[in-house]
Amino acid sequence: MEASEVARAVAAAISSASALDLMVDDAIVLQNSNRLVLRLLPCDIVARVANVLHQSGAAFEVELAQRLAKTESPIAALDPRVEPRVYVRDGFVVTLWAYYEPVSPREIAPAEYAHALKRLHVGMRQVDIATPHFTDRVAEAQWLAESRDHTPDLPDADRELLSNTLRSLRRGIADRGAPEQLLHGEPHPGNVLKTKKGLLLADLETCCRGPVEFDIAHVPDEVSEHYPDADQELLRDCRILTLAMVAAWRWDRDDQFPNGRRAAVELLSEMRTALGLLHRMR
Repeated sequence: MEASEVARAVAAAISSASALDLMVDDAIVLQNSNRLVLRLLPCDIVARVANVLHQSGAAFEVELAQRLAKTESPIAALDPRVEPRVYVRDGFVVTLWAYYEPVSPREIAPAEYAHALKRLHVGMRQVDIATPHFTDRVAEAQWLAESRDHTPDLPDADRELLSNTLRSLRRGIADRGAPEQLLHGEPHPGNVLKTKKGLLLADLETCCRGPVEFDIAHVPDEVSEHYPDADQELLRDCRILTLAMVAAWRWDRDDQFPNGRRAAVELLSEMRTALGLLHRMR
């Protein structure tokens, strides 16, 4: 979220919570990317705030969280003290979630991480909800890579490589015909909470349909080794695809990720290395 919007977004979150008789004296920024994540005190609630243009995405996330809660999936829950819905205020959408105090040590055992992701996938197979296909998300990244207006600093050679990689892997993975299901979309370590209730996954706005390997590609190698029955060849392709997608997002002129441009360069380098290894293996 743009720095110029943060103060207004914080005010919208505080006023939304206060209107629900939750006591708020302070707001601590936990994350600022495409949306602002706040811890409101002393009521101790997590507010996720986004531009009102993202209202449909916020509503989807709330609905999915409620459905997954019924399957006992390991997800961060909506706060039970308020009605589970999207609150609209002053041009922002606000959703209110439970806060989980981190537990020590904060390091997450790879086997525990893989087990939590597997449990989430089992729960997601019990939910019938309309979501984008993973190829839709790839297409968005490819559009960015090919748009000089939106990625003006992306060098021509890198643009061509990125676009070709996204196009070929998108088609190749889809053509494999692997079993597909509802996925988290981005179960990377930044979306995993270590709590007294065990590991919980947060941030459901990126959910999509696709092979489980697309999700597994977001976790560290040592975690994926503990995920049972993953197609290793498909997983390699999905890892490269994930690198390409995230690289495209980091080159976006409007990207708010901290040190995003440096990350974009590093991601392209990782992608080249992975592509080189893949070509040698095949």
